[in-house]
Amino acid sequence: MDYFNDPELSGKYLGTITKDFVVVCDTLLEASSQIRKGDFSKYPIFVFAKQEVPLGGLLVNADDLNLEWHVFASYLELFVQQGIISEEGVEGFQATYKDADEFCCLFVLDKEFTKFVFVPYPED
Repeated sequence: MDYFNDPELSGKYLGTITKDFVVVCDTLLEASSQIRKGDFSKYPIFVFAKQEVPLGGLLVNADDLNLEWHVFASYLELFVQQGIISEEGVEGFQATYKDADEFCCLFVLDKEFTKFVFVPYPED
């Protein structure tokens, strides 16, 4: 699986993801910090999906904030348990994972598109 940002992520995905990310980025940064401080994982992953998915816990309900994407909080070890990332793929994922204080790891999940994307948190 490719863990790098994909230049194909443009148009409809980039626009809607960015629009929703700006609204929820503070919540995601805080959740990322809690996941890491609570020793759940050093690798938080936030699933952006337009429908309910069994990947982590619902963090942001799109309907509540008039957004397009629901956000689920998860992390690397759960992705391995669920078979999304293979045991063999863990090292590659960890090598490409960006600083969690500066970048948010998104797993964008839609009917025709499934991809990891690292989005920088806005600077204060």
